[in-house]
Amino acid sequence: MRRTFMVASLVSAFFYACTNDEMNNSNVTGNVNSNANTRSVAQTSPATTVTPGRGVVTPRSDQDFVNEAAQGGMAEVELGRLAAQKGLSPDVKRFGQRMVTDHSNANTELKQLATRKAITLPTTVSTEQKDELTKLSKLSGAEFDREYMSLMVEDHDKDVAAFQSQAQGASDADIKAWAAKTLPVLKEHQNMAHEINVKLK
Repeated sequence: MRRTFMVASLVSAFFYACTNDEMNNSNVTGNVNSNANTRSVAQTSPATTVTPGRGVVTPRSDQDFVNEAAQGGMAEVELGRLAAQKGLSPDVKRFGQRMVTDHSNANTELKQLATRKAITLPTTVSTEQKDELTKLSKLSGAEFDREYMSLMVEDHDKDVAAFQSQAQGASDADIKAWAAKTLPVLKEHQNMAHEINVKLK
């Protein structure tokens, strides 16, 4: 009788241990699957830039536009100063000075906007823009005027298209408003550049 009781006790203990192992394995598997699902979500989530301390999300395309506008604005000021100094035609000199004035104002507004959005703007022009400045600085007289105004036509055609796109489709309302406000000035620059460029040919 005692032997039968001991066998029954051993069988019960064995089944209890097996049941616990299955439950533990099930929990581990669940945790692994849960962690894998979490990693999968993190990897497939779209990249965005979160404004620190405000919880405002600025889409990548808006931030790219702001960075490019900042560099373009700085380049226009530098090139404008060069034209005001080296230009032969009075029209080119006046246009250069206008670039300095208008783009300096736009740059100041953009810096204020970037500060509100906690966006760090570039502090120097791009390599391509540096090369343009270097090239123009080596020219003089009528040759300088033609090269500068040709560049201004090309730049402002691109600028107007970019600002028009942002004025209509920017995700951030403040960036959209700034693009819309700046666009008429750029269109005026564009028209002036085309007119002066035609005169120089």
